[in-house]
Amino acid sequence: MQRTDEMRLRAVLDAAIAVTSELSIEAVLQRIVEAAAELTDARYAALGVIDKSGTGLENFVVTGMDEETARRIGDLPHGRGILGVLITDAKPLRLTDISSDPRSVGFPPGHPAMKGFLGVPILLRGVAYGNLYLTEKAGGEDFSEDDEELVQLLAAQAAVAIENARLYESATRWGEQLQSLGEVGNALATEIELPRLLQLVVTRLRDLIDARLVFIAMPGPDGGTTVETVAGDDSDKYVGLKLDATRSKTARVLERRRSERVDSLIDDPEVEQQAARYMGARTGLFVPLVVRDRPIGVIVAQDKQAVDPRFTDEDVRIAEAFAERAAVAIDLSERVAGDAMRRVMEGQELERKRLARELHDETGQALTSILLGLRTIEEAVADRPEARESVLALRELVVATLHDVRRLAVELRPKALDDFGLVPALQRLGETFSEQTALDVQVQAALGDERLPHEIESALYRIVQEALTNVIKHAQATTVSVVLTKKGDSVVAVIEDDGQGFDPSETREDGLGLLGMRERIALLRGRVTVESSGEAGTTLAVEVPIR
Repeated sequence: MQRTDEMRLRAVLDAAIAVTSELSIEAVLQRIVEAAAELTDARYAALGVIDKSGTGLENFVVTGMDEETARRIGDLPHGRGILGVLITDAKPLRLTDISSDPRSVGFPPGHPAMKGFLGVPILLRGVAYGNLYLTEKAGGEDFSEDDEELVQLLAAQAAVAIENARLYESATRWGEQLQSLGEVGNALATEIELPRLLQLVVTRLRDLIDARLVFIAMPGPDGGTTVETVAGDDSDKYVGLKLDATRSKTARVLERRRSERVDSLIDDPEVEQQAARYMGARTGLFVPLVVRDRPIGVIVAQDKQAVDPRFTDEDVRIAEAFAERAAVAIDLSERVAGDAMRRVMEGQELERKRLARELHDETGQALTSILLGLRTIEEAVADRPEARESVLALRELVVATLHDVRRLAVELRPKALDDFGLVPALQRLGETFSEQTALDVQVQAALGDERLPHEIESALYRIVQEALTNVIKHAQATTVSVVLTKKGDSVVAVIEDDGQGFDPSETREDGLGLLGMRERIALLRGRVTVESSGEAGTTLAVEVPIR
């Protein structure tokens, strides 16, 4: 039945009203498709919405086809053949016979026969949102120019509806994300324990960007990074995973201090492929955690949980906004922990100093008084050999105890460190080790006459003391050299032995006291490096900024 111009105008107006009044985008598109079929006397009509990649269809609305036929056809079209032509070339297309066009790829099994075709792009301000398709005009006629113009009007209404729906979706999503970011910010502000804080970061970010796996990698002393905490499937088995400094994307992102999105990890030469395969990752998002231009870690997300596993620009923005808050919270947590550790260490040094003073002044003086008393007794029993021998034995025991007390007082807090500084205290320490063991300790210093800050002197003294103790216990060395020099605005201490080394990757740091050394030096913004081998012994280098 032919439609009058008035009827056609009324149908277009109804579609326009639907766009502004209907809340459901699916319902709007369905009304537009039905109006297009009715106004052009087409048996079948469909509307395909192009996905955000611009290569396929994310939605396909049809009319004229019953549920049984749709069930037999199966999956929705993928945007190939004639439908793909309209996606790649957004221009109206009219065909007398679809099958005769060389670009046609045919129909799937169970699909009804279709001959005449009219396709019109859904455009708004030059942006293609999809296409409106019509087939099988009544009476076997071809679609006309009037049909094409009419369908273009309806397609314009569809474009407005799709854009409005996407804008609403984006606004809703951003509102939810802002709310989540606000909740995360509040949570981060109240959490100061670093392990719980890191877990909160990865868990919340994984929810925000819908990633399969999210983890935080923190930089290590060798320039590489270590996975500290993970959110996702099988997360426990990835904690502690070390990423090579020379073949790690996380290390490169830390150096460049900018976010990077990788759509194919296997094609990126900077990605450590062995680790990527172990984690089953295909795509990645890397966002550095930076505070006051200091990189403190990297947030890594892998594989968006969608048909397309690649992360989007929007995911990058969300992760960066999240990382800014997380970096500040992590830095605050580290500062709180550092301040607590600094107070503990300062308290330990004060207690050591008090005990050393008591041992030297009180216990030492008491033992000295006993020695004087024993000398008087010895003179009194000079004519009694047995009694004199007992007094001499007791005197030797008191002398040995007095030496032990003085040695313990020096170990607790050498008076030379407070009175004369680091170098004299280390020289005396080396002499003491050489006297008590077969170890030849050589101390060389080129620090000038100016004293170092007391906290640096205390830290370096304790580290050299610990290193010499380790050499005695483990290295079987004959010679140890301790060299102190200035390097710009830093002081460097190098302790080197000629003993049997060890494999740092297989030896627990806390077993050698290295973990405590790193923590102590980290409080002073310094760093500790260790090189060791069975042939060349062990070299421990400590660098601490003076200012």
